Amino acid sequence: MRVLLIVLLAFSVQAGAQDMAHYKRVVKELASAKYQGRGYAKGGANKAGKFLAKEYKRAGVDEVTLQPFTLDIQTFAGKMEMSADGKKLQPGVDFSMREYSPGVKGEFPVYHVDTLHFDADKMFADLQKPEYKDCLVACEFWFTYKHREAFSRLQKAGECTNAGLIYTWPAPIKFFKAYGHRVVDKPIVWVTPEAIEGVKRVKLNVDAKFLKDYECFNVISKVEGVRHDSCYVFTAHYDHLGNLGKKIFYAGANDNASGSATIVTLAAYYAKHRPKFDIYFLAFSGEDANLRGSTYFVEHPTFPLEKIKYLFNIDMIGDNNPVQYCEVSDAGMQAFPLFERINAEKHYFKDLHRGDLAANSDHYVFATRGVPCIFLENEKGDAFQYYHTIYDNWEHAVTDSYEPTFRLVQSFIEAY
Repeated sequence: MRVLLIVLLAFSVQAGAQDMAHYKRVVKELASAKYQGRGYAKGGANKAGKFLAKEYKRAGVDEVTLQPFTLDIQTFAGKMEMSADGKKLQPGVDFSMREYSPGVKGEFPVYHVDTLHFDADKMFADLQKPEYKDCLVACEFWFTYKHREAFSRLQKAGECTNAGLIYTWPAPIKFFKAYGHRVVDKPIVWVTPEAIEGVKRVKLNVDAKFLKDYECFNVISKVEGVRHDSCYVFTAHYDHLGNLGKKIFYAGANDNASGSATIVTLAAYYAKHRPKFDIYFLAFSGEDANLRGSTYFVEHPTFPLEKIKYLFNIDMIGDNNPVQYCEVSDAGMQAFPLFERINAEKHYFKDLHRGDLAANSDHYVFATRGVPCIFLENEKGDAFQYYHTIYDNWEHAVTDSYEPTFRLVQSFIEAY
């Protein structure tokens, strides 16, 4: 009996280790240079989607289909050069581009906004002076957001003589894609405060290319259960930010290779342990481009949304915070106490911190359509500081939250 127990224990540990090995392999692959940040300009997102489709087939799921859709997106995969008073700045380290910025080439004076004694009328009057003609207006980002009515005028042709804007943001500098479906009139550059402080002139040489009706796809996999009248759904987005110039790409190990790898390993588990109900695994593209893939899916579902017993959106769980962040839809709140009870009994996480429902990931488009769902994200650990930066890579990958997230949702499905 003792020998049997030891064997079973060893098998259990080995099975868990195999899940972790599979998880790490997928994260490392998706974060590799082969996929160039899983963006659009170099086809990285679609390459990643095809890789995941093969992974699901290898996992033994019952079916894998691709759901095509299109999106419009601004990209920056060409020249990416900037200097400040003659000092060369590094893309992704000292500066990046606002996602809806046009390309830009030239040398420009810099107008530094006085945020301590800010007067919008005075700023616009200053910008009419000859010395500030075709200047770049430099200001701290959150200040421009607070005064966005005034600063939005500086983005429009004909409103002012400035050539563009510089938003300052503390290092590590970030890059975004959410509003890249449009392009404003004037360039907008993110720069660290240290790189632009006191600078009088900057040079820029930045290429941009707008992709119209770019073809993407969602990867839809299914494991058949004993019953087909209801289903569970796991979602994770596999796209990321792509390129910033010819050499820089955003690997996105945490965001969201971690979630993509998690639902692949869950698919492998349920392919071997037949569930009571059907389970779908939806790997979305276009999430970083304002939830485009998941929005297309809910508008063109491949199975009735009313069949969903519960949906789990796994996004950025590659971290080590002992408290798991989550958001729950109104329809999902009925079962949320079960999540809390399971977690308290099995000690997967120290606590579950429930935040307000927001349009910050793919669960939101399901939540607004009455689907019971939960968003799981392990934020504010060691990896969170690298969110949307070039440092969110395999070298900085953290795996602590993978297993407790896996076990939490697995236990919930067993109990619900």
